[in-house]
Amino acid sequence: MSTDNETADTHQVSPAAGYAGDVAPATAWKILGERKDAVLIDVRTRPEWNYVGLPDLETLAKKPALVEWQVFPSMQINPDFVTTLSGALTDKEAPLLFLCRSGVRSAAAAKAMTAAGYSRCLNVTDGFEGPLNAEAKRGAAGGWKAAGLPWRQT
Repeated sequence: MSTDNETADTHQVSPAAGYAGDVAPATAWKILGERKDAVLIDVRTRPEWNYVGLPDLETLAKKPALVEWQVFPSMQINPDFVTTLSGALTDKEAPLLFLCRSGVRSAAAAKAMTAAGYSRCLNVTDGFEGPLNAEAKRGAAGGWKAAGLPWRQT
């Protein structure tokens, strides 16, 4: 088993307060491919999964875990988030890569799971769609999709 520093030493991880760090989407993909125990956790809402799309991890023989951080339509923090994930994830040292639309909700989710005792919680910077561009649109300036990583719509 690798050490805590191995993930940081072999991949570009930026420091963050309250969790293991931030990684670019391409780095997240690399970790998912190299680490059998790594899990991508998409914390967006059901409508986002259904209408915007999902990361496609089929070539890695994986599927993203889908757990809303904020519950649509109220957008209140999901009171069962930590309990739901903790019940599904028994290895508290596995790399957990959190993804949302732009990297904000996923950072909050990474902090919550770190507080619950998971030591390798990483936030995927710029999320699935990235930040707003000059035309107030997402998708071209950064994120999973803009990085050219596999994704699909249902």
